[in-house]
Formats: sequence, structure tokens, C-alpha cells
Amino acid sequence: QVQLVESGGGSVQAGGSLRLSCAASRYTYSSSCMGWFRQAPGKEREGVAAIYTGDGSTYYADSVKGRFTISQDNAKNTLYLQMNSLKPEDTAMYYCAAKPRTGSWSRSALYNYWGQGTQVTVSS
Repeated sequence: QVQLVESGGGSVQAGGSLRLSCAASRYTYSSSCMGWFRQAPGKEREGVAAIYTGDGSTYYADSVKGRFTISQDNAKNTLYLQMNSLKPEDTAMYYCAAKPRTGSWSRSALYNYWGQGTQVTVSS
């Protein structure tokens, strides 16, 4: 059974850091694109970052470049999102997702599997 389980969310003050984790089943993880998305109340879900598990190539939304880092631990089938210099506008529910390698990393409709989400709240 395919599972994605996020952890690591919480509340932090502006300028602080959090690291999100996503534990993925082996079936999901191999040869795929793993992404982090977020959705704030009243807003559409948006792509934050993605990594192609085969070659490790990474992609980021402009709003998080230089502040967030996506990484993976292949041995543990685990995806991470290190978030530094957090801003109040980063407040959202963050989701881990997986899709085949083809197609744009930022299109949420292409992702087959989703985690349950973890809340990130940044206060000013």
C-alpha cells in the first residue's frame, strides 16, 4: 500500500526554521518525482519544491528560493524540506506528494499520491 506520512510542522516566529519530513513507501519512492505543496486558507494549492529521486535534480518556487531546501535520504525513503528565514506568508498546510517523472513538477493534478499534510504557522 502506498503511503506518504509527513511530520515536522509546527509554530515558529518569523525568521525561524523548521524541517519537514515525509516517509514514503518503497513503491512510491523509486524513480519518481517527490514534491512539497502548500495550501493556505482561501488560496489554491501551490508547488513549493520538488526533487527527482533518480538523479536528485531539484526545483523551487520563486517565493522560496534561497530559503527552502529539498533533499532526500534514499536509504530511508524519506523526503525533507528544510525551511529557513520563515515568513508569515509561509503559513499553510504543507503536503508531500509523488508522481511519475514525466510532466511539470509544479502541476498538482499530475501527482498520484498525497500525504495527510502538516501545518506550518509563522507568526510575525
